[in-house]
This record gives sequence, structure tokens and C-alpha cells, in this order.
Amino acid sequence: MKYVLVTGGVVSGLGKGVTASSIGLLLKACGLRVTAIKIDPYLNTDAGTMSPFEHGEVFVLDDGGEVDLDLGNYERFMDIKLTRDNNITTGKIYQSVIEKERRGDYLGKTVQVVPHITDAIQEWIERVAHIPVDGKPGSADVCVIELGGTIGDIESMPFIQALGQFSYKVGAGNFCLVHVSLVPVLNCVGEQKTKPTQHSVRGLRGQGLAPHILACRSTMVLDEAAKGKLSQFCLIPGENIITLYDVPNIWHIPLLLRDQKAHEAIFKVLNLNCVIKEPRLDEWTNRAEACDLLHEPVRIALVGKYTELSDAYLSVLKALVHASVDCRKKLFVDWIPASNLEDATAKENPDAYKAAWKLLKGAEGILVPGGFGDRGVQGKILAVKYARENRIPFLGICLGMQIAVVEFARSVLGVKDATSTEFDLNTKSPYVIFMPEGSKTHMGGTMRLGSRRTYFQTKECKSAKLYGCRSFIDERHRHRYEVNPDFVSRLENAGLSFTGKDETGQRMEIAELPNHPYFVGVQFHPEFKSRPGKPSPLFLGFIAAACGQLDVVLQRCSNVDSNGLLKVPPIKTYQKKSSLKPSYRPPEYVLESVKGLNF
Repeated sequence: MKYVLVTGGVVSGLGKGVTASSIGLLLKACGLRVTAIKIDPYLNTDAGTMSPFEHGEVFVLDDGGEVDLDLGNYERFMDIKLTRDNNITTGKIYQSVIEKERRGDYLGKTVQVVPHITDAIQEWIERVAHIPVDGKPGSADVCVIELGGTIGDIESMPFIQALGQFSYKVGAGNFCLVHVSLVPVLNCVGEQKTKPTQHSVRGLRGQGLAPHILACRSTMVLDEAAKGKLSQFCLIPGENIITLYDVPNIWHIPLLLRDQKAHEAIFKVLNLNCVIKEPRLDEWTNRAEACDLLHEPVRIALVGKYTELSDAYLSVLKALVHASVDCRKKLFVDWIPASNLEDATAKENPDAYKAAWKLLKGAEGILVPGGFGDRGVQGKILAVKYARENRIPFLGICLGMQIAVVEFARSVLGVKDATSTEFDLNTKSPYVIFMPEGSKTHMGGTMRLGSRRTYFQTKECKSAKLYGCRSFIDERHRHRYEVNPDFVSRLENAGLSFTGKDETGQRMEIAELPNHPYFVGVQFHPEFKSRPGKPSPLFLGFIAAACGQLDVVLQRCSNVDSNGLLKVPPIKTYQKKSSLKPSYRPPEYVLESVKGLNF
């Protein structure tokens, strides 16, 4: 087994996750089997109880693992299926060591960070690295490990120590360290400054790890003088210093690595020159270049609770992008805080209220994503009502589906007090209820999580057609509330069709309005399985409906893969090639635009 460790220096948010994902994709394109591990130094056992404002979205895996959003990047770029153990946290490591101590496994010895915690980290990495994640038997050839945080963080020290020991344990030819660092350009002098990276590498060496490759984040290509300084002071060959400069979208990052021969540098460190192949990235290249040429817009209103931070809905944004590219449209997302649509805001902040409604009414599609809590619920209900009454394409995910059911009960059935017990525990009209098997005392890991099967009740509905008229699908879930089965017949008699249910027939999974251009709510999270070139069927239908292409998409949706994902023909190569020349644009692949292309 070969290991590639990706660390970060100077500041956080440089794009280590995208870099690690791109390295994995590049190695996979060279014919190697690749897996990935993300190390998060926080004390939480997993990301399940963390606020999206704190750490971005919680990404859910097939096995129900609630993990860091970077694992979503790994899955999307490398097209693999990871497990909960592919995300290591300080909490998990300490919990496993304490459990061993309580069982007496350490035979009375004093349990310490070194060697017990550091040994546990190494054992975990070795064990998980051999778990196949690409659907084939046997372990992968290379494991890409990303260490979260920044070198120098006190939380990372046990992991740095463990990884230093691990590099010696596996041997020099089996371990490659890629250090992602910042090379800023000061506007006052216009010069690339290498000193921050020099200090970062010095700190890394002081903790027992020596980088083999430098990946430098900058607004422009590194000039020869800057590269020479880094090579001299960081003791790294010039050919192993790579520039990750600003590009129009993050799909260009693997191409930057390829063009600068990053794979050859990694193969040289890992003694893999005997199996080196030129990476096959033709389809990926065509897709990245085609994205740059899109100009016809499709405008989507995203009505949510956490709209101040785009990473809170990262997988939703990626799924929208995948579908938009397939429809040859340039995606524009209008972020609308749900509470700004409410009457209370009209009194307190009329400007915000008018702006929110202007964006909603100007959208070609309205999406209400998942969430928790009652803040902004009334605004979401108003957004759903507007989409339903004005025949605007609508997609509701998890809470978004539940909101759609509540709105339908209030507006169509006339049940003015219809709501969810999440918002009113004592309501007399509980159209959404707490699931019987859920825990009301513990939050972490107690929801209905992971891949669950949904059975279509008819193949004549839009959702079934989008999935290729299959009998069932497997999608990932994360919820503790569900549509009350006692009211289902009443809702269906009034025109709301529950076209997808679980194996018992008592849990509603998909809701549709048959006489609406596109009105779909799902209890699961289809965004987690969307991939570049394989857009989620429901997102594809949503975007297609928003730009008038739904009939065309439905005609070709019989061509699906074994996972129920649409097989999209390779994007045609355009005669005009996009320019990858250096620019002074903001780092768009790190700080994603909230008004333009949300890559």
C-alpha cells in the first residue's frame, strides 16, 4: 500500500480537500485504484451534531456515517463510496483508546498520548486503507490522506506525531507528503511572497515530517524567482513545486496537476515509475472546458436557514452544477434567507423583505433544502406556496418535502393549523411527526441515516421516469421526522401523490403534484450521490424543468447505471478552448461565488 499525505500551512481554507480529491482523481486516471481518508482533529466523534455555520454541511455516507464535507469531494471526484471509518476524528481515536483501557487491554500500563494514541491512529489508517471503496475486491493501490487544520494547530499534534512515525514504519518509498501552502501577492509591491510557506515548511520539519511536493496556492503562476527561493529554503526540487493558481472552476485543478506533472513527481517518490501511465482525463477536460463556455443562464432560488455560508449546502450546489452542465446552462443561485420572506421581516426590515421576494419571483426554479429547527419555517411555506400556485419548478429535500406537505394541508385541505411536531409538540394537526424509533434524549447518530430503499408506487410519475422506470432506488437519508401516515389518504385524495414509499409502505419517501410542471419533494438527500457527468436524476429533472428541457430529459432517462444514476453522454468537445492563463481573480475554487457559477 502506498500513502499520499496532504497537509496545509499558513492559513485554513486553502483547498486541501479539493487538492486531495484532485490527486486521487489524477492517480486513478493513471490506472491506479485509490481510496481516501480525512483526519479531523476536533474532539467531536463525528460531524453529526455540528452546526452548518460551524463546519459546513454534514455529508452522509451509505453506511450512515455523518462525516466532514471533504469526503463528499472525494466521492464526487474519484467516484467512490467511502465508509464512516474513512473519517478519523480525535473523538473517535480517544474513544477507542478509552474503551480498550476500560476493558483492560493495556494490562495495567499508564495510557498516554505516545504511544497509545499515536499507535491507535496508525492502526486505524492501516486498517481503513485496505477497505475497498470502488466496488472491486481487494485493497486499493494508493491511499490519499488529508490532515485537516493547519500545521501548528495544537489539536493536530498527536496526528503529526503519529504520521511521522507512520512514514518511517511504511518506508520511504511508500509515503509521499504534499504540503499545500499560501504564496500571497501583496498589492502594494506586486511581488509573490514565499516567507509564509518557508515558515510553514520549517514548522512541519520541526515536527518530524518533510514534504516531498509543494502545492502553492496563489492568484497567479509562481515566477521562477519565487520557485527558486522555495526550492532553496524548503529543500524541495523545483520540479516538485506546483502552482495551484486561480481557475474558473475547480474541475480545472486536476488538469493543473496533470499539466505540471504532479503524478510523475508522486510516482517518483513512491517508486511507481515502473507502472506510470499518462492520465486519461479527456472526458474530464471536455467537461471543465465546456463549463467555461456556458452562457445561457438558469436562475435557482435556494430558500434556506443557513444561506450565509454556502458550504452549508455544498452538496446541493454541486448537484445543481452537475445538472446545469448537463443541460448546457450557466447556473446562478440566489440565496434567500427563509425568514426574510415572512411578514415579520416586512415590518422589521422592509428592504430585506422586498429583496427576498424579488429574487424568489425572478427565479426559474425554487429549491428548499434540508434543515432543522423552526426558524424561517413560515418563509419556506410561503416559498413552497408560491412555487405551487405559480407553477414554478420546485424541489424539496428532507425538511423541504415536509414543508411542502404542511403547505398543501394548510392551503388545499384548509387545515390552517397543520404543522410538524418539530415546531409544535402539542399541535392538533400533526402532519409531520417524530419517528417512533428515534431517540429524544441523544442527538448524535440517532437519526434515520444512510442508504435506504424507496419503492415506486407507479412508474408513470416524473420521479420514476427520471430514475429510468426502476422499481426501487437506494438513496441516503438523514432525518428524525416523517410524514404522518394517518393523514396520507386525505392528502392523496386532494391531489398530492406519494409516489415513493419505504418497504413497509408506511413511510413516505417521495411526494409529487402530477398536474404541476415539476413539483417534487423527497425525504432522502439525492445530492449526496450526484457526480460530475452523472447528475442526480431529481436534480437533473429540476434544472431541466426550470429551463424548459424536461420532456427531452425524460425521453433519455431510460439509460441508467446500476446505482440508479443517469449515464450522461460525454460532453462534446468545443472548438474554442478555454484559457488557463494566470489571472488576478479571487480564489474562486476556495471562496465560491454566491451569485455566479457555484463550483
